[in-house]
Amino acid sequence: MTTKIILAILYLIVIFWLGYKGWRETRQAADYMLAGRRMNPFVMAMSYGATFISTSAIIGFGGAAAMFGFPLLWLTFLNIFVGIFIAMVFFGKRTRRMGISLNANTFPELLGRRFNSRFIQGFSGLVIFLFIPVYAAAVLIGISRMLEVNLGVNYTVALLCFTGVLALYVITGGLKAVMYTDAFQGSLMLVMMLILIFFVYSELGGIVNAHKSLTDLAPHLPESLKKGGMLGWTQGAVAGSPLWLVIYTTIVYGVGIGVLAQPQLAVRFMTVSDDQQLNRAVLIGGIFMLAMTGVAFVTGALSNVVFFEKSGQVAIDVAQGNVDAIIPIFVSRIMPGWFGTLFLLAMFAAAMSTLSSQYHVGGTSLGRDFYEKGLRFGGANVVTVNRLGVFVTVLVTMIWGLVLPVSVIARATAFFFGLCAAAFLPSYFLGLYWKGMTKAGAVSSMVGGFTISFLYLLFVHTKEAKAIGLCRSIFGVDSLALWAEPGSTAWLLQFTDPNIIALPISFILALVVSRFSAGFDSRHLKICFRGIDR
Repeated sequence: MTTKIILAILYLIVIFWLGYKGWRETRQAADYMLAGRRMNPFVMAMSYGATFISTSAIIGFGGAAAMFGFPLLWLTFLNIFVGIFIAMVFFGKRTRRMGISLNANTFPELLGRRFNSRFIQGFSGLVIFLFIPVYAAAVLIGISRMLEVNLGVNYTVALLCFTGVLALYVITGGLKAVMYTDAFQGSLMLVMMLILIFFVYSELGGIVNAHKSLTDLAPHLPESLKKGGMLGWTQGAVAGSPLWLVIYTTIVYGVGIGVLAQPQLAVRFMTVSDDQQLNRAVLIGGIFMLAMTGVAFVTGALSNVVFFEKSGQVAIDVAQGNVDAIIPIFVSRIMPGWFGTLFLLAMFAAAMSTLSSQYHVGGTSLGRDFYEKGLRFGGANVVTVNRLGVFVTVLVTMIWGLVLPVSVIARATAFFFGLCAAAFLPSYFLGLYWKGMTKAGAVSSMVGGFTISFLYLLFVHTKEAKAIGLCRSIFGVDSLALWAEPGSTAWLLQFTDPNIIALPISFILALVVSRFSAGFDSRHLKICFRGIDR
């Protein structure tokens, strides 16, 4: 215990020093919201990766991999190809250039100025502020569960203390403090995950033997997974079955595509000074993403073999049905004690890096985009207003962390990613590439995509609809899809991610409405695209 305390103190000293460094260098709005647009590629790439990958990916999705197995590695592929390569090469460069041309400091402000709409900036800011605390709470729950299992600390106490430590440097230091600490924390995470995968394969006699053992474990699948269509942890699920839809539409598609419209990631593109910095960041980010998600998903799946060999139970049974507890239990019971201490610090790093970015973007969305620009309540000190916004975001996240149920981490993450994709992705993408995109097209796409996705979550997608309870209170069933014949296409909609429907409709609204509505004059378009068309 003494060793854990000493390492934790040393870790916090580094974090607070980096936070202090960010605070000293934060003097104006651009510093607080965009780190002065002068970050080097390593810091930017590690901050992007550490923001993307958190305890929700390692603990939440690692636990999901313990249930669903190797099919989740398709999400690793999309994280690298879409989340790093496509995002930085095809979105990042244009985002950076257009952000400079329009002097945009936040993601909603970029959209608002591109479409010359105060409503778009205010609406985007409000959506982000209202729903990013749910995603942030998933991350907060992950690290709090880790502290609960590893240190025996009461869950509520762990959550409150961790929130207090994190809030201190995010509120004061802005994005500079966030990115400095992200780079340090991302490096720590990378080392720990490499040690973890080496130990797991060594424990199971190498890669081939480990994978064969997992395949042979298929007869011991829990009955609930078999009924949902699972065949095995390496075999996956029957195509079209309920669990196949959960794996590929919600986890792989919903998160893998939704990353392109994540406001806390998109703002990173506007923090570097030129395109070459983004090119250099691609390789760093790709390696980091492979090590993080690839290791988490493989470890989660193989934990079934390790647990079964040692206790005769698969992972979900060892965790007594709590998916979010699988990775913490695996580390505390299976890994050496010294690794448990270092891994706990790595999870601190994962949680702090992502939460700091979520708090920052939630706070600026409330302070600058909704309050200052959307409602036009200007005049106050900009940095002070945004710091108050961050404080409110921290408070709301803490409340969600206390009330959300168990096994919620992966679900809450997919919820926010999907909602952002339906609301923002068409307008964001077409706004960067198509001069014919109109203000009316953007508004209809954003409002329409958000509304369809949200209504689907409330009344059709059973996981959320059942938890919220509005559908049952109005219609007497947990999902409207339950009115359909079991096994029919309509019945399977309850397992299908909302964005399978909402995102295509959002794109169609953007294209069709833009085709029949007034566009922008050449002067406005010249300003928007002057950095891109050069």
